[in-house]
Amino acid sequence: MLLKYFYDQKLAHASYLVGCQRANVAVIVDPGRDIDQYIEMAQREGMKITAVAETHIHADYVSGARELADRVGAKLYVSDEGPAEWKYLYLDGYDHQLVHDGDHFLIGNLKFDVLHTPGHTPESISFLLTDQGGGADEPMGIFTGDFVFVGSIGRPDLLEEAAGLQGTAEPGARDLFHSAERFKSMPEYLQVWPAHGAGSACGKGLGAIPSSTVGYEKRFNPALQFNDEEQFVKYILADQPEAPKYFAVMKRVNKEGPKILGAGHHHSMLDVAKLSAAVDSGTVIDLTPAPEFAKGHVPGSINIPIGMLAAWAGWLVDYDRPTHLICKPEQLEEAARVLHKIGVEEIVGAFDTDDVRNSGLANEVYPTGTPADLSYAIESEDVQLIDVRSSDEWNEGHIEQAKHLFLGRLPKTIEQLPSDKKIVVQCRSGARSAIAASVLQACGIKDVINLTGGYTAWKSEGLPSVKPTPAMSGHA
Repeated sequence: MLLKYFYDQKLAHASYLVGCQRANVAVIVDPGRDIDQYIEMAQREGMKITAVAETHIHADYVSGARELADRVGAKLYVSDEGPAEWKYLYLDGYDHQLVHDGDHFLIGNLKFDVLHTPGHTPESISFLLTDQGGGADEPMGIFTGDFVFVGSIGRPDLLEEAAGLQGTAEPGARDLFHSAERFKSMPEYLQVWPAHGAGSACGKGLGAIPSSTVGYEKRFNPALQFNDEEQFVKYILADQPEAPKYFAVMKRVNKEGPKILGAGHHHSMLDVAKLSAAVDSGTVIDLTPAPEFAKGHVPGSINIPIGMLAAWAGWLVDYDRPTHLICKPEQLEEAARVLHKIGVEEIVGAFDTDDVRNSGLANEVYPTGTPADLSYAIESEDVQLIDVRSSDEWNEGHIEQAKHLFLGRLPKTIEQLPSDKKIVVQCRSGARSAIAASVLQACGIKDVINLTGGYTAWKSEGLPSVKPTPAMSGHA
C-alpha cells in the first residue's frame, strides 16, 4: 500500500493519495482544486488515479473531485446520507457511486468501509481503510474528513453561521455527540487521517501534526472527554472561530459542481488602460506589501498582500462581480490558484505593479502612526479607533476607546462609523488593519490612519487597555 499526504498551508487542508501497489491504482481522498499535484505524484509512483472518495460537501475550499472525474475519469465515491438538500447535483455524466453507512468499495486490494458520521454536516461520512493486499482483515486507519481532527472535532454550527440555515447548530451538535461516541468505540490502534490542521475554521483548537490515533484522541482530545450529551453540546457550540462568509458560497459550489478549469488553465496580464474600468466593474485586489500600498495606490482597490490572500479574499471579494489583480507578473498564477481554491471564478487578469505605479493612477495614500503618535488623540477621542481583530482577541483585551468591527464584516458594518472624525484602524500587529484601511478607503472613507504595530505595540508602550466583562462582549 502507498499513502501520500498533501497539505495546503494556505487553507490548512489535508488530502491523501492512497494506492494499491499490486494493481497500480489509486484513490484521492478529499482532493483540493489544484489536482496537478495528485496527477504528478501518481505518475511518479507508477499509479493510475481511478477514484475519488469525498467525506462531505466541503465549505472551506473548492473540491477537486469533479476536476479529477473530468480530467482523468476518476470514479466518484460520495455520500448519499443526509436530507435532500445535501445531495450532490453534478454527478450525472460522471462515473460515480452514492454510498451509505455500511457500504464498502475496493481500490485494487484496498478496502474502504463507509461510516455515516454526521454532525459537522448531515451527510458527513468517514472511510475505514483495510489493506487486504497486505494480508490484513481489520482496518488500519480512518479518514475522518471534518469529523475528528487532531486535538479537536468538526464544528456543527457552520450551516447556521455561514450558510444561514437557522436552527441547525444544536441538532448538528447532538448528531456530532453520537458520532463521537461511535468513534470512541473503535480500536485504539486505528490511525486518524483528518482533512484539516491548525488554522482551519472548521473547528476550534486544531492540532498542527498531520495524524493521530483513536486511542490518543480518546485520551487527549478535549471534545472527546464528554460523556454527557448536554455538556458536549454546550462545549462544542461555544467559542468557535469566525465563520468566513465565503463558506456559504463553497457549500453551493461543491454541491452544484465547480467550474472545470481544465489542463493548462492560465490568466493574462492586462493593459493598464483598462484599470479604471476594472475598478468600476468589480473587485481589484492589489497584492503590494502594505507599506508600499499606503504610499500610493489606485482609488477603489483593496490591499491584500499575497501571503494573506487565502485568509481574507473570501471575506472581501464580491463573488458576483469580476476580480482583477494588481501584482508582479510572476505572482499572477499563484494568486489566481489561491482565489480559485476559495471559489473566485471570474478572474479576468492582472495589471503589472510597475505599470500601475508609472501610470499615475496610484494617487491615493493613507498615513500611519505609532502608539506614541496617536495615543493622545485616541484617549481624548479626537479620532475614532476601530479594532478589526476577532472576537476572541477583543475579549482577551483591547484599547478602551476602541469600537470592535471585525475585518471580515467591515464592508457591511461601515455605516456604524462616525462621519465627523478621523478613523484609526488597529489589529494585533498592523497587518490586518492595513487591509482594513484599504477597504475603508475603497468604500469612500478617505481619512484613515493605520496604527503601526497594532495592539501589541500599544501594550509594549505601557499604554492602558481593558478586558471586558461578559456583559461588554457583545460587540459586532
